[in-house]
Amino acid sequence: MKNKYGFNLPTRIEVEAGLLKNAGLPIRELLVGSKAFIITDPGVIESGITAKVTDSLIANGFTTSVFEQVQANPKDVDCEKGGYEARRFGADLIVAVGGGSVIDSAKAIAMLQTLGGSLSQYEGKGKITGSVTPIIAIPTTAGTGSEVTRSAVITDTRRKFKMTLKDIALAPRLALIDPEATYSLPRKLTASTGMDALVHAVEAYTSLQANPFSDALAIAAIEKIYPALPVTVHNGCDKQARDALMIGSLMAGIAFSHADVGAVHCMAEAIGSIYDTPHGVANSMFLPAVTAFNASHNKKRHARIASACGLDVSNLTTDQAAELLVNKLAELAEEIEIPDFNSLEQADPADFALLAELSTQNGSTPNNCRPISENDYYELFLECYNK
Repeated sequence: MKNKYGFNLPTRIEVEAGLLKNAGLPIRELLVGSKAFIITDPGVIESGITAKVTDSLIANGFTTSVFEQVQANPKDVDCEKGGYEARRFGADLIVAVGGGSVIDSAKAIAMLQTLGGSLSQYEGKGKITGSVTPIIAIPTTAGTGSEVTRSAVITDTRRKFKMTLKDIALAPRLALIDPEATYSLPRKLTASTGMDALVHAVEAYTSLQANPFSDALAIAAIEKIYPALPVTVHNGCDKQARDALMIGSLMAGIAFSHADVGAVHCMAEAIGSIYDTPHGVANSMFLPAVTAFNASHNKKRHARIASACGLDVSNLTTDQAAELLVNKLAELAEEIEIPDFNSLEQADPADFALLAELSTQNGSTPNNCRPISENDYYELFLECYNK
């Protein structure tokens, strides 16, 4: 854990069931302007959620324009087109209505509208000068936590590499959290995004950048997510579980944005770059194996995670509790039908050296709780493939 740390949450958060239909009101109260550029995707449009937000914005005096060209792993070319369209529209604010891909795209588009250029020139930390167009985030999945983070992960299509843009300027001004937005989420998407949220909490708590504030939020998130996730997958109509998962995802997002993630994300972003695997699915595939790799290095923290999951560790040693956690995470992945890595049609052992190299290059690798080498990554890809 770091001895020196800071905590800054620039995002105002509003939580209310049914908030979507009145989304325009808190946006109007917070921001001056008349042109709202809405970022979304075809699936969210089909669900009717985008229309609710658009109608409320119009009712509150906004003129709207909708940009829906967002893919499951957002691409630089689409974001650059979105930046051009937002600039041509003269957007006063960017409203993201969707999951993590939509919200990350909105951050990139807001930046490009204001600053211009290409996305790759802003890769990394400290590359953004000044403010960007204000961003409003309305998540429709309980998974990424992007509504409260200051980063965006976008695929550089030329390099086939997931680059991270990181600056406090990218943090949304307002996050509108309506659990009802997830009530109709399909089973598979509920499973992968919910597991993604669990990864965020686990990796935030075990990160070398963890601090007391991120720890408190990470543990609280695990306490909500772990029991709620299988319930929401098996019974999507359980509103109490849906609400818990949504709030847990939000907490996990704040936690990892003030700590960091680790090797699970590094591996997930590598296969997302090469195979275009959806981020939530990719994270879910590697959580059990990476947890097993890490648990031996920091058994106390992994035992605490086991306790936060609600597992009975009262008569177990720290070693046994950590081992129980590894087993239960694997069981959870199986129960909610997370696909195995070897189920990906593109997965090819010939790519593992490249995937290991990309994982090692990821900026979160140094913060994994256990030192991890390129060869370690290679062995983990191989282990997951041969499962």
